[in-house]
Amino acid sequence: MEQLTVDELAVRVGLPGSTIRMYQTKGVLHPPRRQGRVAYYDASHLERLTLVQRLQSRGFSLPAIAELVKAREKGESVAAVLGVGEAEGPDDWVRIKVRDISRLVPLGDIRPRVLRRAVQLGLVRWRHGWPHVRRWALEAGNRLAALTVPSEDVLDKFANLRTATDGIAADFVEVFERRLWPQLADNADQEDQLDRMRALLVELTYTAETVVIGTLRESIREAAEQFARRHQLLPSDDFQPAWVEEPVPIAERLIETDEDEVPDEPTIRRFLDRGDDHDEPGR
Repeated sequence: MEQLTVDELAVRVGLPGSTIRMYQTKGVLHPPRRQGRVAYYDASHLERLTLVQRLQSRGFSLPAIAELVKAREKGESVAAVLGVGEAEGPDDWVRIKVRDISRLVPLGDIRPRVLRRAVQLGLVRWRHGWPHVRRWALEAGNRLAALTVPSEDVLDKFANLRTATDGIAADFVEVFERRLWPQLADNADQEDQLDRMRALLVELTYTAETVVIGTLRESIREAAEQFARRHQLLPSDDFQPAWVEEPVPIAERLIETDEDEVPDEPTIRRFLDRGDDHDEPGR
């Protein structure tokens, strides 16, 4: 491995030796290896200084860079550093015991193969001889076990769900990278980028969760309607109760069966042009 003195390293990265020593003091550069009174740097120091220069050019302060570097050295995820994961609460990892597994898995379904598949899917983590799960997964597992849903079904659906959520997450990160990241680059000299990046990602994460939950509820409503029709749990579309003939306006509105319209663009343009002061249709 190539060994460099501080002066040789300074020439390589185009920085004064005093700046390199200051980076060590600030915690953004790890200490060199010493032989007697001489300090030697290697390729890892070159890589770290390149990273520091790149982040500084994008507006990250030295304390922010030190925070990123130290978190990574401790094995923390990027999500944890940016405030969008690993926090205490429903996303926190908790250790589970055999009695917890017996509550999560229906009787007779506790098999090493099932637990191993859960580990492979990322639903369970195995650390220091113990399985760990997210709090939300523990709660959901307890509910599904109470409904006696087989473990294989749960794992199959989780695998499908994870594929779908990976795609959703990639879409939102793509929006962040394409629309919000350039804003950070444009204001690199105005404020600390780590705090701004945290704020933007937390806001985007909250928005993504709201959209996903709302969309899922709509999908479940429609799926429930289709289920009810398949199993003939609803009256036919032409069914009308006897009281419908009564001239009660609210009754007419309650049984209104008009399908939602999909307007053409001229209709939408007329709606936009007339503004909110126009009377609602039918008034």
